[in-house]
Amino acid sequence: MSSPLDRRRAGVLLHPTSLPPGPAGGVLGDSALRFIDLIAEAGFSVWQMLPVGPVDASRSPYSSKSSFAGNPALIDVNDAATELSVETAMLAAALRAGEGSSGLGAAPGTAGTLFAAAARHEVFESFLTSAAPWLLPWAEYAWRRERYGQRPWWQWPAGAEGTREPGTAGAAILRSRARAEPRLGDLVAVQFLFELQWRRLRAQAQARGVQLFGDLPFYTDHDSADTWAERRVFALDASGQPEAVAGVPPDYFSAEGQLWGNPLFDWQGAREQVFDWWQRRLAAQLARFDLLRLDHFRALEAHWAVPAGAETARDGHWRPTPGHALLAHLRETLGALPLVAEDLGTITPEVLALRDAFELPGMLVLQFAFDGSPDNPYLPARHPDNAVVYTGTHDNNTTLGWFDALDEHTRGLVHSALEPYRPPGEAHGVSMPDALIRCAYASPARLTVIPMQDLLGLGQAARMNIPGVAEGNWQWGFEWAQVDAAFGPHWREVAEAFGRIEPLTVTG
Repeated sequence: MSSPLDRRRAGVLLHPTSLPPGPAGGVLGDSALRFIDLIAEAGFSVWQMLPVGPVDASRSPYSSKSSFAGNPALIDVNDAATELSVETAMLAAALRAGEGSSGLGAAPGTAGTLFAAAARHEVFESFLTSAAPWLLPWAEYAWRRERYGQRPWWQWPAGAEGTREPGTAGAAILRSRARAEPRLGDLVAVQFLFELQWRRLRAQAQARGVQLFGDLPFYTDHDSADTWAERRVFALDASGQPEAVAGVPPDYFSAEGQLWGNPLFDWQGAREQVFDWWQRRLAAQLARFDLLRLDHFRALEAHWAVPAGAETARDGHWRPTPGHALLAHLRETLGALPLVAEDLGTITPEVLALRDAFELPGMLVLQFAFDGSPDNPYLPARHPDNAVVYTGTHDNNTTLGWFDALDEHTRGLVHSALEPYRPPGEAHGVSMPDALIRCAYASPARLTVIPMQDLLGLGQAARMNIPGVAEGNWQWGFEWAQVDAAFGPHWREVAEAFGRIEPLTVTG
């Protein structure tokens, strides 16, 4: 399939957790396939989503327990039962028994059932062979964390945490561990189920001309399979604790900055190991996606280090990052880098130079464009073609919610700026969010991505995330009843009007 940035395209931003769930939960079955059909018919050829790894209790896709594993909660239980020829009730019980980082383990009394069923599948062996280097560390971590009451790995009993060198495991070792610990084997099988359903989703997307646009968080969680298995990659002390943690200084989103708490990479002391981890991680995600957003791109030039124990991110300082060398290594080992640089916020000329040195597209958010300054880089007239333009992202309010909250003066600026994008048939004024969406479609940027909330015309209640606020995020979802019959024809017409869909070929 061609590149998502090879021509003018339109995409939809929707995390899979926002899809209507099936009758037995999970969305990677019929719900995801139906969504692909929906957006393809509406003229969209890109589906962007947030990270799809296993999450913690916060439900944040950016607080993942693994940089490689898939989120078991996304698995459609009914489809999984069909895939493995296991009774639906037994599988449903098994998939829901696990808690915390292990995601979906085996039900009491059924340990080993899923692995045994998976082992009979015709592609299971090839999956084990290709996934073993990351799959065994994940399963070991998840199984041990479950065994020790969901405590983080540095609180496990002395001598019980074990060690797991990544990149060395093979299928034979995985099978041996599954026989020794049946519950661990079921954790392996759950990842196989995720893989089967993901393959089907991607095949459907390719058949409908829809490319998948993923998201790569810059950091990983302290309590994760990554840090447990690969401590040498991170700047940790002998007890496994960081001397400094990640965050960002005060910015548009937060006056106190954001204190994320992730361990930092040991760029100076273990550069070769860090580069190798990034290479394996990027390769694994590119096996799932056609394009990846590199979150917090600015940390490749310099990263904000906050002393461990600090109460706010204000206490941090900048440290240099060998980002140019890393990107050069990734390009040399993996080839072309289908990455989009998340370059929002306060960005220095050095960060932009790094982005441009590797010809990576940046991000443009129209909600940031209307401060009255003619030099605002988010104004449509200043958009380059090598970019991705959004009305808003998962961190912004919906367009309708944003517009409703504006002061009268700013609303006036928005009205003036969007007058050229007034939908046909409107006698005066502009309607939101249609006008801002049409503005995004008209942008010179080759790819425009619109959040599903904006396409449905939803207000603030449909917001996905408020940065810096710990509670109440990542919960929004839509229902099929909200998508009326005009959805497909309307947005296809807009895509055609702004040259974001290839015209249908008529043969005589």
